[in-house]
Amino acid sequence: MTVQGSSAVVLRAHRGHLSQPPSSLLEVVTLPPREPAAGQVRVRNLFQQVVAANGDLMFETTRIPVPVFRTGEPIHGGAIGRVVESRADDLPVGTVVLHMSGWREESVLGPGEAFPVPDGVFPGPEYLLNQGVPAYHGIVDVAAVGEGDVVLVSGAAGGVGSMAAQIAKARGAAYVIGIAGGPEKARYLVDELGLDAAVDHHGDDLDDRLTELAPDGITVFFDTIGGHQFEAALRHTAFGARFALCGVLAGQVAGGDGAHPRLDIMAALAHEVQIRPFTTRHTPDQVQAWNTHYAQWYAEGRIRFAHTLLEGPLQRAVTAQNELLAGLHRGNVIVRLAG
Repeated sequence: MTVQGSSAVVLRAHRGHLSQPPSSLLEVVTLPPREPAAGQVRVRNLFQQVVAANGDLMFETTRIPVPVFRTGEPIHGGAIGRVVESRADDLPVGTVVLHMSGWREESVLGPGEAFPVPDGVFPGPEYLLNQGVPAYHGIVDVAAVGEGDVVLVSGAAGGVGSMAAQIAKARGAAYVIGIAGGPEKARYLVDELGLDAAVDHHGDDLDDRLTELAPDGITVFFDTIGGHQFEAALRHTAFGARFALCGVLAGQVAGGDGAHPRLDIMAALAHEVQIRPFTTRHTPDQVQAWNTHYAQWYAEGRIRFAHTLLEGPLQRAVTAQNELLAGLHRGNVIVRLAG
């Protein structure tokens, strides 16, 4: 089989500061053809996932426990593709797979790098491109959400937050409140995702709304934003509240100070607040735990896949990275590359 070159997104230079839009540092180039070796498959990618962490991985160093992107090389990330050439007996041509070597039209993958997508479980294979693993780990393992909890989720219209809020509901939380930016996103949280209430941090006063919605205080705060939303949550805690800190999106945009919220130590002491920052290693156990519950809860109608599907080509994923960091989309952001 004669293989033609295919396109990939390459990092031209490391990001120097948050004001640099990621698209200014990325370019689509044509890579030379590569034939799969024994045990490998060549995959034509169908869907590309876009996540906020990519912006941090463009810096030369980062505190995120993931290898940074290298200049002059293709970046990587979650993708769904179809096997078009196979030298692996367990992945015949036509198999649809999930893998982490995306941001290119075609990927050559070795053993343990491509995972078949189950057929008939979800409406489309792109439903596997979600950020449910950190959401599940944070809500279940870190915050131990259960019946009776009053849960507040920041960034609740985003990829992680939308899953975390729904998982809290599925786990039997008594009341789940989501924070989002804008009235449309706030309505979406209640009308589409089934949350009990939503706060629009653009138009609402956080303190007034939390006093109204959680008069006895929140027992769990799942935080993806940081900054003043963390500070407001701390002012409205119940005794023994658990804070699961997943991200600081407010500190990942130009001018943001979300990574450095003020900690009211007296409030934390008085309410014995348990502050639990965490990272998700995506261990096999973590992935399996999420996938098992995701399939079950989706089938039962208790989880919806909140996502924005954009049409390709590959260059569209580059501009979508800017838009994601600017908060222009809701849920998981996915670009369809091919039919």
